[in-house]
Amino acid sequence: MPAVASGPAGPRAAGAQDGSSSLVMVLDSSGSMGGDDGTGRTRMESARTAVGAVVDALPDNYPTGLRVYGADMPRGCTDTRLVQPVQKLDRAAMKSAVAGVQPKGDTPVGLSLQKAAKDLPEPRNGAIGTRTILLVSDGEDNCGTPQPCEVAEQLGKEGVGLRIDTVGFQVKGPARKQLECIAEAGNGRYYDAPDAEALARQLQRSAQLSADGYRLKGERVEGAATADKAPAIAPGQYLDTIGPGEKRYYAVDLDAVSTADFSATAVPQPGAAVDSLDALSTGLAHGTGDSLCETNTEHFFQKEGATPLTSAVSRIRSEGGSRSCDDAGRYWLVVERQSKKGSDSARWPLELVYGVEAPLVEGVTPAQSQPEYGDGGRKAALPSGDPREVRGGSGFNDARALGQGVWRDRILPSQTLWYKVPAGWGQQVRYDVEFANEPTVRRASSTYSYGGTQLFTPARFPVDSGGEFSSTAMYNGRPAAIRMGSVPVAWTNRYEYRSAVRPVHAEGSFYIAVTLGAKAAEIAENPRIGVVLRVAVLGDVLAGPQHGAPVLARKSGDTKVDDDGKSPVAADSSGTGGAGWTGIATAAAAGAVVALIAGLVFVRSRRRPGGRTTRGSA
Repeated sequence: MPAVASGPAGPRAAGAQDGSSSLVMVLDSSGSMGGDDGTGRTRMESARTAVGAVVDALPDNYPTGLRVYGADMPRGCTDTRLVQPVQKLDRAAMKSAVAGVQPKGDTPVGLSLQKAAKDLPEPRNGAIGTRTILLVSDGEDNCGTPQPCEVAEQLGKEGVGLRIDTVGFQVKGPARKQLECIAEAGNGRYYDAPDAEALARQLQRSAQLSADGYRLKGERVEGAATADKAPAIAPGQYLDTIGPGEKRYYAVDLDAVSTADFSATAVPQPGAAVDSLDALSTGLAHGTGDSLCETNTEHFFQKEGATPLTSAVSRIRSEGGSRSCDDAGRYWLVVERQSKKGSDSARWPLELVYGVEAPLVEGVTPAQSQPEYGDGGRKAALPSGDPREVRGGSGFNDARALGQGVWRDRILPSQTLWYKVPAGWGQQVRYDVEFANEPTVRRASSTYSYGGTQLFTPARFPVDSGGEFSSTAMYNGRPAAIRMGSVPVAWTNRYEYRSAVRPVHAEGSFYIAVTLGAKAAEIAENPRIGVVLRVAVLGDVLAGPQHGAPVLARKSGDTKVDDDGKSPVAADSSGTGGAGWTGIATAAAAGAVVALIAGLVFVRSRRRPGGRTTRGSA
């Protein structure tokens, strides 16, 4: 999968390093592509220019190839050819290959899709990546067999990580409907290109989504359909897959005193078809495997297209220790995917994190909970001034480390960018996301998309907006802002009921996910849309979670971050899933009475025993 960004403003290094991701463009070279595109140039000439823009924007070495159809014979439904194999990106060779293509014949779309799927190399060593077919056409299939939509549906169901994007160049009516059908059935998106500029813009968007796919990490495991066959897992990070309507069981052995934390992140293809009520649920079962101690359900709550979706649960021992789910023994993590008819039918990669936290040292009294936002509410004063360039990560595993300050990035429609911000005991994260005023395309005045954000704890537990904030804003090219934040970090927050408070009970790097809706591709003129983050970490850093802990460090102003996105504060966040204990070593050296908590600190439950919460994706 794509690695961390090579620089603040540059593209990420592609998934070429592990060979898990790749792209093949399929270019319509039928006779109709020789027609005038309205500018005095042929459609083929404009397509050549657009392909050149795509390869110039792709990361170095990203595996990319080119297939054409209708280029060799005046008539014929077998006329499809791979003119540039899928291999490490050779920009000169790609441009040379497309320059030699002349429009001639028929439009065997279905056969070309079948061939293109075989052009893409299989990921090595069991890796899960994004394998993209990018189809560019100015008309519908005129061969009939095989049917393009049927081919796309079959390919979309066969493996994990395959997507088919389509770009319709000056199409309408049946041709557009067919291209829309292919994209939906193939786990991808349809992009409309009414002119040459739009063609270049939409091709770049699709190709960059392929190159910037979520970077997965973990040990492979295969969950079972029933509790009795569930594989046993230890604390760590794992990778599985999950299909529509499936449940996956994983066995865990818990003691009677520790907190156990579980998160599950489903990673569909960005922009793939979903219903607003499609959901990912996690539950912790005990006894026979049917009795649930904790449950959590997260919904998309929008129909524009899929984004990463994270659900999480914890086993937090009750204060009295009298619940049946406080007992030691065998438990099961249960992950379920709920999908409406017509939603994406592909299997989704599933990233699991399991962490364990031992109780406080005997005799240590924790500080009281911090259930109020205080100075960190909507009206909090955030950093101002000129923003610094930064490139967000593709997911939790390569989230870009940010300090306090103002940051500027660029985001694609359907994309989610990831950042992490360190917060210690007694501190709270507060940030604004501002989507830029962008030039818009013609006919976009009545089209609306959305911008969204989600805050996660160091353990990947989604933090509710708590009634103080809102996680989304409508976007139509004009400026739009979202305010989001957390309550202060306090160990005793785990016993609070509110879902905005309960998970915020361990220090470390909090994750910020920023999403732009898929329909923004119909609005903005630039391939990427500008976004500004104003990030503040409020409050003094306390030496530990205990009552009366001394101040370890006064809250500071703007934290400097180098070109690799690392800051002195964020750099010591580590461990599976990104959790860490910032400041503990310093506190111990200062002689503070720190209540150390053994093991990994991850996500915390947001509910009372047996409760259920629901919420949408970023």
